[in-house]
Amino acid sequence: MTQIVVPAPGPIAQEDQQGAGLGQPLLDVRGLQVHFPARQGGIMEKRRVVKAVDGVTFHVQPGETLGLVGESGCGKTTTGRAVLQLVRPTAGQVLFEGRDLVTMQGEALRQMRRRMQIIFQDPYGSLNPRMTAGDIIAEPLVVHGMVKGRQQLKARVDELLETVGLSATMRRRYVHEFSGGQRQRIGVARALGLQPSLIVCDEPVSALDVSIQAQIINLLEHLQERHRIAYLFIAHDLAVVRHISERVAVMYLGKMMESADRLEIYERPLHPYTQALLSAVPIPDPELETTRERIILEGDVPSPLFPPPGCVFQTRCPKAVAQCKEAVPAWREAAPGHWVACHLV
Repeated sequence: MTQIVVPAPGPIAQEDQQGAGLGQPLLDVRGLQVHFPARQGGIMEKRRVVKAVDGVTFHVQPGETLGLVGESGCGKTTTGRAVLQLVRPTAGQVLFEGRDLVTMQGEALRQMRRRMQIIFQDPYGSLNPRMTAGDIIAEPLVVHGMVKGRQQLKARVDELLETVGLSATMRRRYVHEFSGGQRQRIGVARALGLQPSLIVCDEPVSALDVSIQAQIINLLEHLQERHRIAYLFIAHDLAVVRHISERVAVMYLGKMMESADRLEIYERPLHPYTQALLSAVPIPDPELETTRERIILEGDVPSPLFPPPGCVFQTRCPKAVAQCKEAVPAWREAAPGHWVACHLV
């Protein structure tokens, strides 16, 4: 089992200070690390770890949406699961409503989980096919004792179904009787039932058709406006992230590369990796599309088992210098509210 290391209380991290004027963050992640022991041929290797998440720091304000983007395998989903303590961190702090979840266990952690929920990526695999839609939505309500009696439970389930745009009569249907978009609405209703203040959205629209994606995004925005829910929105579709997020954070190989307001990061990206990501986003203007510069990254993403020295992006960075191969760049504020880990900025 991976050992949990809890750092001693110390001064607030630099990025946390940027949100001080906005009040205490709802979620405050400091130096989060998630390392998994390496396996080869089914045998656990000693002294080797996969650094899925390596020193990630960010915060989310109440009612805010933070978009977390990056290539597949960069550690986005592991970060989201570590926030919810579905994966226990190796080191770092996850402060939710001012309390460190890393140090919690048992009933205390279970009570905190009522305030945090998750919407999974796969609407087909995240719902039990042997349960009706009503039973799926009712299960967390029963587990956490949120309702009293069968009539109150039925009324709450019907209310949640209608809240996400489904008919209350659908509560008796099984999962296979719903489309992909309807299944994801059931997942949203299940997450909404416990009245959470934070929902981790783990690529909730990536498995859906584009037209259905827009419906789910609009639903999430409506629920956020109505209930003041904060979202940690994990995705690789930069167009979707730009639409729904107030701030955007970019990850690469387990580390945070850049974080800023969505307009700032899309109009003035500082990190070469962010610039490359944004250059790949298509623009619905043929003339502008033909004139803009595309940044093509060479090589493959290194293995998290053997990350490169210095900056983890230096093996693919077109602007890398000798310093990038020798020293890990500090996570610093290059402009007000604009954080970046790059020697060249």
